[in-house]
Amino acid sequence: MNTFLVGSAAGFSGDRTDAAPAVVDTMIRRGRPAALIFETLAERTLALAQLARRENPDAGYEPLLADMLSPVLAQCLRHRIRIVSNFGAANPAGAARRIHQLAAEQGLPKPRIAIVSGDEIANAEGKALLRAQMGEGFDETRFVCANAYIGAAAIAGAIRAGADIVVCGRVADPSLTLGPVLAHFNWHEHDWDRLARATMAGHLLECGAQVTGGYFADPGYKDVPDLARVGYPIVEIDENGDFDIGKSEPTGGIIDTRTVTEQLLYELHDPAAYLTPDVIADISNAEVRQTGNNRVAVTGIRGHARPARLKANIFYEGGWLAEGEISYAGPRAGARARLAMDILRQRLPHLKIRFDLIGVMSVFGDDDGAQLNAIDAGALAQASDVRLRAACTHEDKHGAALLLREVVALYTCGPAGGGGVRTSLRSRLNATSCEVPRETVSEQFSFVEQE
Repeated sequence: MNTFLVGSAAGFSGDRTDAAPAVVDTMIRRGRPAALIFETLAERTLALAQLARRENPDAGYEPLLADMLSPVLAQCLRHRIRIVSNFGAANPAGAARRIHQLAAEQGLPKPRIAIVSGDEIANAEGKALLRAQMGEGFDETRFVCANAYIGAAAIAGAIRAGADIVVCGRVADPSLTLGPVLAHFNWHEHDWDRLARATMAGHLLECGAQVTGGYFADPGYKDVPDLARVGYPIVEIDENGDFDIGKSEPTGGIIDTRTVTEQLLYELHDPAAYLTPDVIADISNAEVRQTGNNRVAVTGIRGHARPARLKANIFYEGGWLAEGEISYAGPRAGARARLAMDILRQRLPHLKIRFDLIGVMSVFGDDDGAQLNAIDAGALAQASDVRLRAACTHEDKHGAALLLREVVALYTCGPAGGGGVRTSLRSRLNATSCEVPRETVSEQFSFVEQE
């Protein structure tokens, strides 16, 4: 049977860097044509990459690229396992040059590396497009960059043209899987059912160990074996687009109908209409069946014509973010932390400060402090280990830094027993989104030669 394997070795920037060898070894043992994906990009990560590129034109790609890729680069090239990733982030060309360096350092034959472009829409024409779409909502004075979510066509084209490695920026996460699958089976670009099935296979892979038990585990309720050694997922797709999902072996974790169902529904606003640049996927009649140990089949996915518009993220100068923390422990810790919070409010009345009493109220708090103010005295009295977090944004670096100075001053000017102060000050980008007509975005690939 003509099937194709796609394995995932990363689900976000900062993911573990030791997952790829087990994934690659498992795919080699299964003896099928294969591709390896690293999904390392999100809105937050792309914003950080844009900031890094502004500081250093050679930076702006995934900082863990070498750690992720080095252990498996030789094996993938030797066994013709295509590597596809969005670790290009804000600088795909820079990432490609770094991969060429890795290959040279390992004495490997020069790989053919393609980069996918077209997602960045920051030139004059791009600004005009965004202005037309957003009207007064487009702030050109603070504009940094904009990226559209593009699809799998350029990835597939690069692989058909002989690419060993395809480096992308802001392509849609499932497109990392769909691209090599398209290249292998040569499906028509309007074969919506098959495209939708491979897209949902990519959706299961895109978050790495989430589908193998990592984000699923809840002790005593949803137990997962050997989670410290959790394996990463591998899908096997047939020429009709139906697929099984398993994981690298021997590893921990679990693949079953529960983990797969949770991940299928992850981030879907409408199971009957999951919008991607390549297709609109409909999983409302999908069937998820356990077919073996750590193996689940997914069938019944349908597809509809792709959207006429693409999502784009726009990044603006966001001023400065200041964060300061201090801990209080022992008797009346909650009351002392609350007093420290009140001191900061009085000292800095011109700043809008977000407070969290970690250990009493943080995750369920709010920026305006209404829930903190509503905490009853009993809850504070029972707390014996509380960390006060204070954060604010400001247009001016010096203005934001005032908060940090006041948090540090709590050592001697605040309540008794404060300690463990940590502060940070960093520039930031704000993000918003819009949709742009598909025909205004031109995705393409090009090969990067070793320098």
